[in-house]
Amino acid sequence: MMQGIRIAMTTAALIGLPIGGVHADQTISEMALEASPLFVRTMIVGAADEVQQRQFFGRIAALETADLSFEVRGYLSLLDAPRGSFISAGEHLAALDLEPFERAVKRAELTLAQAERDLERLQTLASRNVSSQVRAQDAETARDLAEVALRDARDALADAQLVAPFDGIVADRLVATFTNITAGQPILRLHNMSETRVEFDLPERILATIGDLSMVAFSTILPGQTEPVPLAFREIQAETGAIGQSYIVSLAIEEEVSSLVLPGKTVTVTARLLQHQDALPVPATAIVTRPDGETAVVVVTERDGELRPEFAPVEVRSATGVDLTVVGLEPGAEIVELGGHLIAPDALLARYTGLIVEGN
Repeated sequence: MMQGIRIAMTTAALIGLPIGGVHADQTISEMALEASPLFVRTMIVGAADEVQQRQFFGRIAALETADLSFEVRGYLSLLDAPRGSFISAGEHLAALDLEPFERAVKRAELTLAQAERDLERLQTLASRNVSSQVRAQDAETARDLAEVALRDARDALADAQLVAPFDGIVADRLVATFTNITAGQPILRLHNMSETRVEFDLPERILATIGDLSMVAFSTILPGQTEPVPLAFREIQAETGAIGQSYIVSLAIEEEVSSLVLPGKTVTVTARLLQHQDALPVPATAIVTRPDGETAVVVVTERDGELRPEFAPVEVRSATGVDLTVVGLEPGAEIVELGGHLIAPDALLARYTGLIVEGN
């Protein structure tokens, strides 16, 4: 009987020993796992300011283009304006036959002289009561009309000569010499190059995202140069094209340009916009959904010399439907880029820097 009890106790001891050993090994393993850090891949969230850059095809344009014409009719006797030539303000470009206009001035001068003599004679007779005061007043009116006719004749003589109203380039001659010209008929087309402009088409969808064009930094590389030059915003055409739904933006080259920069020359316009964004771009793998349904990212913080996770709630946005941004995160924060949903709140972290192979 006693021998049977000793056999049962021995069997129970043999069975209990391995069971207690396995439990001890599991406890030791769990403690080791808790003590070892969890390697995670982290990233630094960039600043909220972002520079957007786009390029557009533009063209050199003049400040304005004007068609010059005579204000009087006549016979075109002089047209000295070669195409593509640079002209200065006040320079004579064309003239009508001046002889008829000079004769008209001479007639007006003679008529005025006669009107002044008649006025003087009638005023003397009226003072002596030989003639009526009414005749003297009529003579004064005739003298005034003769003065007006003389001014008109002199203006017509001046208008028979065409001078450049500004510094520019002769774009085209619209008539030939030795032809009869009517008043207002275009003679020359001039480009006003007192300020060189650059124009390009801006789609309306891009304009809606930019807003104020004066906040955009424009630049271009001019023909014959290698370094970009800045462009200043001047104006925008306040109506879109019939087909392209785009606005024409006009920029100014504020520095002196060479003679190679002619209207119509194509250039590339670079637009750079510094935008302040309240949303920071993050990868989709960095976003964690909490048990309460809120979204967060795991921020890596250092506490007592150890790296610990901190779940920061954020608002997720997507302007394109592909790229994600978050609101509520400070620029420069270090976050877990991948696997944040596997991290416990009290886990010990370590930065994953890649595989290292050690050997002799």
